Amino acid sequence: MTKKRFYIWLLCVITVFVLAACKSDDSADSSGEMAKTNELSDSKEFAVRDDAEKSTEDEPAGEENIDVTGDRMIVHRGNLEVKVKNLETARKDIEKKVKEYGGYIVESNIYREENELMSGYLTIRIPEKHFQQFLNDTEKAAVEVMERSVTGQDVTEEYVDLESRLKSKRAVEQRLLDFMKTAQKTEDLLKISSDLAKVQEEIEVIVGKMKYLENQTAYSTVDIFMKENKVVVPGVDGNKLNTWEKTKQQLAVSLNFLLAAASGIVVFFVGNLPILILVTLIGVGVYYFVKRRKRKKPHIKDTKQD
Repeated sequence: MTKKRFYIWLLCVITVFVLAACKSDDSADSSGEMAKTNELSDSKEFAVRDDAEKSTEDEPAGEENIDVTGDRMIVHRGNLEVKVKNLETARKDIEKKVKEYGGYIVESNIYREENELMSGYLTIRIPEKHFQQFLNDTEKAAVEVMERSVTGQDVTEEYVDLESRLKSKRAVEQRLLDFMKTAQKTEDLLKISSDLAKVQEEIEVIVGKMKYLENQTAYSTVDIFMKENKVVVPGVDGNKLNTWEKTKQQLAVSLNFLLAAASGIVVFFVGNLPILILVTLIGVGVYYFVKRRKRKKPHIKDTKQD
């Protein structure tokens, strides 16, 4: 190999190495730039996500995020069975307390039992804030408390669900009203009116349920069964004996019995007269026949002896 060829070959080798080194530097730079780009995009995405989370936290809670662990909606119902000295006095005292606490009486029944004792049943609606105090006052006024029970029903979730449904229905109602303003065809107006009527009816039902729950939680129900605690001593009441009236009644019963018996005998004999006559004739015939036979028997015996 000549020196000239050797130098040419060496130059080619050096050129190849230089080109390879340049490519590796370019690839390294490009990979670095891509890494920086990815880091930047990741940081931007993280920043946007962080801002979204912050904005979500800063936004006020909607109907679905209402905290129901605070003020609960409880429907209370109390039941009392007591004994009182005088039922009428106890009833008046209870009605006075109900009026004082701002409640009202739903049902009131008073009746007398067989042993002359008075009993009564009251159903009362009392404001929730006076519920326990009213029960205590009723117990203090009684001679003896036979039974006392208090029950509660939590309707918070049900009320929140109704609020959420009402909000959705209101939004649908508003959209339908907006569509009705822009509608031009009669068919579209009729369809929108029909849908609007259904939505408004559903809104009325939901509002009615909400008002019912609000009333049930604002006023508690108390059932009171009262019974007089005394012994009834029966007295002698001459007015209730009615001796003369009872004597006339018994005499009339006896006369009616005799008249009925006589009437029955007359009816029997008169109604069965043909049969009685026939039976009598047969009986008479049998009697004379038997008697005649008895007369003939001694004559026959005497004839045999001769």
